[in-house]
Amino acid sequence: MTRRRAAFLDRDGVINVNHGYVIRQQDFTFVPGTLEACATLSRSGLALVVVTNQSGIGRGYYDEASFAVLTAWMRACFAAAGAPLAGVYHCPHHPTEALPFWRLDCDCRKPAPGMLLRAAAELNLDLAGSLMFGDHDSDLEAARAAGVATRIWLATDGVRFAAAGMPAAATHRFLSLHDAVADPEVRRLFDDG
Repeated sequence: MTRRRAAFLDRDGVINVNHGYVIRQQDFTFVPGTLEACATLSRSGLALVVVTNQSGIGRGYYDEASFAVLTAWMRACFAAAGAPLAGVYHCPHHPTEALPFWRLDCDCRKPAPGMLLRAAAELNLDLAGSLMFGDHDSDLEAARAAGVATRIWLATDGVRFAAAGMPAAATHRFLSLHDAVADPEVRRLFDDG
């Protein structure tokens, strides 16, 4: 079976505005243009895979069931926009700031590559041909460790984009997923893949 290329997406700050530990539908605001950009990626044959650190679970701010409810709603929004998600992977752990059950230095919390490697194994993905869209160094480091060649840094607040430069693990930088997908150079990466 031929392996499929993926567009890996961080959640908070890439898909939705990062209001901090978002768990309720009414607090979930899509970054403008995100669903349209994801529909473009999907039409190009990329599997859409969300990989998200969710230490709010480990910290006791919300539970796995609440995360599952919000994720089901988010998946429905993606599907309605013509951008079905192939998978959603999350890490509830934190090495120091979590309740005892969740407090561990795991292999899934980004910058570790565990979520991407698990997705690749379960969804038969071609990591080298895939793309990662993230808004933190940890997203890009996880992708690099997993062997994802194209790592796009999104500074959705605009401030880091102007002031901080580009993380070392990034291969491109943009203000939003919409801007990245509209860029001709990035389009060539997933249209010609």
